[in-house]
Amino acid sequence: MENISVAVIGYGNLGSSIVKGLVRSQKIDPSNITATRHRPLEGKTTNYLGINVSNDNVAAVKASDIIIIAVKPYRVKSVVEEIAPALDPKKHVLVSVASGVTIADILGFLKTEDLPVFRAMPNIAAAVGESMTCISAHASTKEQSALVQEIFDQSGETLLINEELMDAATVLGACGTAYVLRFIRGMMQGGIQIGFSSHDARKIALQTVKGAAELLISNGKHPEEEIDSVTTPKGCTIAGLNEMEHQGFSSSLIRGIVTSYEDILKSK
Repeated sequence: MENISVAVIGYGNLGSSIVKGLVRSQKIDPSNITATRHRPLEGKTTNYLGINVSNDNVAAVKASDIIIIAVKPYRVKSVVEEIAPALDPKKHVLVSVASGVTIADILGFLKTEDLPVFRAMPNIAAAVGESMTCISAHASTKEQSALVQEIFDQSGETLLINEELMDAATVLGACGTAYVLRFIRGMMQGGIQIGFSSHDARKIALQTVKGAAELLISNGKHPEEEIDSVTTPKGCTIAGLNEMEHQGFSSSLIRGIVTSYEDILKSK
């Protein structure tokens, strides 16, 4: 990937997370990465990353192989129409990370179906190389699909899915980050109530969540198998788990996920 050039159109929270993930991976030279944004970027940010910065989307496209559209969904149409004349099906691969914008929408904005178009849904953990990114493709070769997947692999884990599941992937993988953060905040609040300082409660909660995830990743077990290994008869763990279930812990989480998904469907 060292000879690949990437343009990230839209340097907001998600776009900057993708750029930081790419720079962090050291698989792509920062000088081969261009980020564009209407508002000027702070010099200290760009100097630190070593990337190119521009407010010229067309120039960024012409200088790049992979084009990642990371603007707000309502701006995708105008941006795609702006860069469409500069896109070459023999050179460029277009990737959209805009939530709710389908591949069919993008093809309509392009007024062609010849260009390889991908839809990807990473999350903000891309900035630290721990995103979960789901990817769908149109008119791509195996090599192009592998390249796009490799690019997002630098920011975490990837999964190729049918586009019909992309809204669900948005909820589980992107909105899910916020759900987990809210859970961590709840752990911290509980820790403070039973005697820890905010700093210590945060440290314990973060490492506990990280450790639990690593257990499942390493062992490949179902969560309940690991839960069974730490619950003992009449123990404090099962007492706490049962109380959480009595208060609707799992049910609330499931309902929250489903509500977010339904909200996406309503917005279409």
